[in-house]
Amino acid sequence: MSREGNLEAPTRHPLDWLNPDFYNEEKLFGELERIFDICHGCRRCVSLCNAFPTLFDLVDESSTMEVDGVAKADYWKVVDQCYMCDLCYMTKCPYTPPHEWNLDFPHTMLRAKAIKFKKGEVGKAEQFLASTDKHGSLAGIPIVVQAANAVNKTKPARALMEKVLDVDKDAWLPALATTKFRSAAKDNTLPAVVDGERTPGKVAIYATCYVNYNEPGIGHDLLKILAHNDIPYVIVDKEQCCGMPKLELGDLDAVAQSKEANVPVLAKYAEEGYAILSAVPSCTLMFKQEIPLMFPDDAETQAVKLAMWDPFEYLMARKRDGLLKTEFPQPLGNISYQIPCHGRVQNIGRKTEEMLKMIPDTALNTIERCSGHAGTYGVKKQHHQTAMKIGKPVFKAMATMKDGAKPDYISSDCPLGGHHIAQGFQVNGQVVPTLAHPLTLVRKAYGLPE
Repeated sequence: MSREGNLEAPTRHPLDWLNPDFYNEEKLFGELERIFDICHGCRRCVSLCNAFPTLFDLVDESSTMEVDGVAKADYWKVVDQCYMCDLCYMTKCPYTPPHEWNLDFPHTMLRAKAIKFKKGEVGKAEQFLASTDKHGSLAGIPIVVQAANAVNKTKPARALMEKVLDVDKDAWLPALATTKFRSAAKDNTLPAVVDGERTPGKVAIYATCYVNYNEPGIGHDLLKILAHNDIPYVIVDKEQCCGMPKLELGDLDAVAQSKEANVPVLAKYAEEGYAILSAVPSCTLMFKQEIPLMFPDDAETQAVKLAMWDPFEYLMARKRDGLLKTEFPQPLGNISYQIPCHGRVQNIGRKTEEMLKMIPDTALNTIERCSGHAGTYGVKKQHHQTAMKIGKPVFKAMATMKDGAKPDYISSDCPLGGHHIAQGFQVNGQVVPTLAHPLTLVRKAYGLPE
C-alpha cells in the first residue's frame, strides 16, 4: 500500500546522464507524463514558480482535463519555465525518494533540457549568456570595462541586446569590475592554523565568476572577515566557471568539462585539509550536489563535496568551536534579508540569519521565498516579467520590518537575487534601501574598513 507522503528526508539518486536512454525522447515523455499526472493530482507547488501553473493550465484547458489530454509538444512549455531552484524537491514534494513514486521534478526537467540541447534547439544567444568566463574576460581591462559598462546603460544598446541576445531591455545587468578579485586578492598564511572540532583552521577561496568579474568587493569582505578572525586563507590557484549556467541549459558535456578543470585543483586543497569557501550559493551547490550526482563514483569529486562550505555555514561552525569573534561594535539598524533558493537547498539551516542576529541593536526581517531571478532566467526577454511577478511577494515582504519600520538595508546571499530584489523595489515604486551582501554587512558590523 502506497504512503500518502514521505516520512523521511528526501534523498537524491545519481544523475544517469551517461546512459543512452537518458537522451531517449520517447522514454522522457513517458516519465514526464507519469510525473505530471502525480503533480496534477497534488498541486502543492503551484505558488513556487511558473512551471507548475503552466502545467496545471495545460491540464485544465485540455479536452479531458487530465494529463492525457495535453499534447506532448506542450510539455516543453513546462520545461522552459523550470530554472531548477530545487525548492519543489526540497520543501514541497511529498513523493520524492525514498517514496516509492520516486518523483524528482527538477532532475527530470534537467533531463528534458539536456535532450533539447543535444537536439541543437538551444540558441547561440542563450549559450553565450551562460558562458560567464567569456564575457567576464573583459573585466579588468582599462577603457574596455568603462566602455562596456556605459553601453549596458544606454537605451539603444539595450534595445540591440534584446534583439540579438534576447536580454530584456529593462532587466538589471551586472557591471564589469575594473579590477578582478583574483588579480587583487592575496593569500594570508600568517595566522597559525587552529583547527576546531567542527572546522578546519585554514580556508581556500573559490572566487566564482560573479565575484571575480563583477563584484570583487564581496570576496574582499570575506577575506577581511577571515583575517579578523585569525583564519589563514589562500586563493585557489586556478578556476573556471562552476558550470551552473551550463547545467541550467542542459549542456551536461560543458558541465563535465568544468568539472575536469576545477575538481582536480580543488581536490588538492581538500586533501591538504582546507575548508573550501564559495560566496555564491549556486556555485557552492554545484560542488556540494550537482557535480557529485553526475560523478558519484569519482573520489576527487566526493572529496571536494565534503570540503565545500557556504561562508556562513563555516563561520557559524567556527563559532560553535569557540573560535569566532563575536564582538560587533557597529550596529546596522534594520535589515531585510532574503534566503536564496540555492542556499536553502544546501540543507544547512539559516546560518546567515544566525550570524546577522548576533549583531547588537540590529533588527532582522528574514524572507524565505524565491526572488524570481534564477540565473539567466530573470534577464531573458521571454521570462523577465514573469521573474518580476514571482518575486513580487518577496519585494513586498522585504519593504517593511515587522514593527512597520522601513529597512536600512536589503540583502541576499545570492548577489544576482539581491539586485533583482532592488529592481523589484524600484519597479513597484518603493524607495530602494541600501543593497549590501551579508558578508559586507558583517564586515561593517565588525567595524572593518572597506
